[in-house]
Amino acid sequence: MVASSADDVELRRACAVAIGGGAGSKPDIVLAIRVAKGRGILEKLGRVAKPRVLLLTTQNSSKGQRTKAFLRVLKYSSGGVLEPAKLYKLKHLTKVEVISNDPTGCTFILGFDNLRSQSVAPPQWTMRNIDDRNQLLLCILNMCKEMLGRLPKFIGIDIVEMALWAKENTPTVTNQVNTQDGPAASVMTQRDLKVTVEKDLVSQAEEEDMEALLGTYVMGIGEAEAFSERLKRELLALEAANVHALLESEPLIEEVLQGLEAASVCVDDMDEWLRIFNVKLRHMREDIESIESRNNNLEMQSVNNKALIDELDKLLERLRIPSEFAASLTGGSFDEARMLKNVEACEWLTGAICSLEVPNLDPCYAHMRAVKEKQAELEKLKNTFVRRASEFLRNYFSSLVDFMISDKSYFSQRGQLKRPDHADLRYKCRTYARLLQHLKSLDKSCLGPLRKAYCHSLNLLLRREAREFANELRASTKASRNPTGWLEVSTGSSQTANSTDTSTVSEAYSKMLTIFIPLLVDESSFFAHFMCFEVPAFVPPGAPANGTKSESDGNDANDDDLSLMDFDGNDIKRNNSGELGTLNEALQDLLDGIQEDFYAVVDWAYKIDPLRCISMHGITERYLSGQKADAAGFVRKLLDDLESKISMQFGRFVDEACHQIERNERNIRQMGVLSYIPRFATLATRMEQYIQGQSRDLIDQAYTKLVGTMFATLEKIAQSDSKYADVVLLENYAAFQNSLYDLANVVPMLAKFYHQASEAYEQACTRHISTIIYMQFERLFQFARKIDDLMYTITPEEIPFQLGLSKMDLRKVLKSSLSGIDKSINAMYRKLQKNLTSEELLPSLWDKCKKEFLEKYESFVQLVAKVYPNESIPSVTEMRELLASL
Repeated sequence: MVASSADDVELRRACAVAIGGGAGSKPDIVLAIRVAKGRGILEKLGRVAKPRVLLLTTQNSSKGQRTKAFLRVLKYSSGGVLEPAKLYKLKHLTKVEVISNDPTGCTFILGFDNLRSQSVAPPQWTMRNIDDRNQLLLCILNMCKEMLGRLPKFIGIDIVEMALWAKENTPTVTNQVNTQDGPAASVMTQRDLKVTVEKDLVSQAEEEDMEALLGTYVMGIGEAEAFSERLKRELLALEAANVHALLESEPLIEEVLQGLEAASVCVDDMDEWLRIFNVKLRHMREDIESIESRNNNLEMQSVNNKALIDELDKLLERLRIPSEFAASLTGGSFDEARMLKNVEACEWLTGAICSLEVPNLDPCYAHMRAVKEKQAELEKLKNTFVRRASEFLRNYFSSLVDFMISDKSYFSQRGQLKRPDHADLRYKCRTYARLLQHLKSLDKSCLGPLRKAYCHSLNLLLRREAREFANELRASTKASRNPTGWLEVSTGSSQTANSTDTSTVSEAYSKMLTIFIPLLVDESSFFAHFMCFEVPAFVPPGAPANGTKSESDGNDANDDDLSLMDFDGNDIKRNNSGELGTLNEALQDLLDGIQEDFYAVVDWAYKIDPLRCISMHGITERYLSGQKADAAGFVRKLLDDLESKISMQFGRFVDEACHQIERNERNIRQMGVLSYIPRFATLATRMEQYIQGQSRDLIDQAYTKLVGTMFATLEKIAQSDSKYADVVLLENYAAFQNSLYDLANVVPMLAKFYHQASEAYEQACTRHISTIIYMQFERLFQFARKIDDLMYTITPEEIPFQLGLSKMDLRKVLKSSLSGIDKSINAMYRKLQKNLTSEELLPSLWDKCKKEFLEKYESFVQLVAKVYPNESIPSVTEMRELLASL
């Protein structure tokens, strides 16, 4: 037999040290053997298998009933000492599989059914040789059979081969055993230390029985009958022996029966005693239950009485009205010094009313007479306080505003513009802000009259401030009036060129908006908060309405502690959009009438310089873009109305300018450039200087209307004298282009009209030049037209035979038209020069005229070459040289 690591005594000793340190019974080592651990895929990746020691042990349980079998895995530490790594119970071993990829057959897998992760491949164990493998697996097989009574599943290995291997390689030891018949030899397998005997799959005795049975199978018929007789005799002998044994044990049975009879009598006596005790205990239990029930009822009654007294005390506390609060609510003063006490009284009253309502009060108390009487008393207190506070606040608002109106130092005076200052007004109103909030919680309907009273009083103040400020603003602004007849026929050019600077008018309008728009927005915001409207805040406290940093006017709302709060000090969310319409109606009452002073400033600015409507429109647009909140609805409406007013005034100016242009039609005859053409360029330049912000649409609409009227009037004037129509058109369209050349490069709308005038100019030039050419060379080009018309119906060879188109007729036409051609060309030049009033257009028109004449003459030469190939006429080159020499 090959030497195996299982025979290594040192290895067993090291394993015993590694596993023997725990408390309890010490495990017995059955087998210890060295192996190599791997996982298949790791070897493919170049990993080296790890050395391990497999250890089969047995251990008696703590109760000593049965023996447990374990498979332990030991690994080597860094110092080469064995230490436990894994522990498996053999009762969970389900299969033993030999790896088919290993040709040596030394690699196998042990499958357990209690592994935590069945998805992870179990480790592979590799033995040094096939003998080590068979020795380990045979030992596992025997332990499973003897201790567990079952065998695991074997895959890839033949059990019969293992049995044969075990029979060949298991050494035997002969022991002498003394029996009655004498010494006999018994064969036992060698044991490893204290391990159980290593048996074959079939024991020696079983094998002998099987051989004896097989021997009887081959026996003859006679021998079988003898064997049967033998078995019958032995069976009869055994039955006789059993009967004899029963007869001998009769005294013992009698003694046992007597003992059982005595025990039965004792049991009956004990049963009677237990029945008596049970009856007495049942009566005692009933008495105890009755006593406990009465005791529990008494305790429950005591607890209920105590809870009832506590509830009644709480209810009485709710129903009690403190005398100091009652005095404040019924007859207290509303002076600033006593406002804190009034607010405390309001808070108590609100809390008391809420505490007596069903959500906060148990429904069983709601119908009690005392509760109803107290509710009526609190309602009476509430009505009295609300009536007194409302009357006080209405009188307070009126007196506060009357005092400010009576003091002239609050308003602008001659020579001094004064910014409205409402800091003191708001400070005094903030004193009663908390009072208003509590009035709203007590009786929301009382806020309507208070809001109307506040709006009426403050409206008088705002209108007085706006009126005085606007009057002084107009009086302190020095500006001369600009002419309104920019395009008037009788207006001299020097009058429009020397227009005065009216920028102070725009500055005055901007100052009016800068002062009052933020003021109105702040007043709207203060009113919404002060009068407890539950709407979102629309302007950050102290922020300017137009998005620019304005000067401090004392109206900073940073310290306005007007945010709504409940009685626990928490802010109330303002999500009620239903009050927005009510707020805008109140703001209409608050600010109505102030727009008239803004309109007056716009009308005053229009009278001084109508073109200032452009800059005022841009200023208004800039302020309007800053008003995005719904709660500032009136301010936005005011700006919209101002924008419409300015647009309407500017529209009046444009309409008047269009009437001035149309009045040019009434003149009997006009030659040269019309007066409104260059004046429009001056007007457009000034308009572009005034444009601000988003006023481009306004200007473009004005350009469209003015230029459309100019071109329509020009066409009508030109049609009044058909002889000079084209001359009037080309001169005026050329003047329009020359005057607007610079502006058209930067203004898209004017560029559009510039190109429109350019096209009309080219069309007028073409018509006028064609007329002059036909006046001098009518016969020549009429002859060419006849030939061209016949080219569509007959061949060129047939044309010379037509009436009036013979070669003789061609020579007559050439002689009459081309003899003295230099005089005819000079006559064209003089005719062109005579009709023009703008000498600067003559060179370009003469170049166009020569070009047009050469194109027509070249066409004539081509027709003659097709129809009269043998006729000689001056070439196009000769004609071009002749024109160049003149």
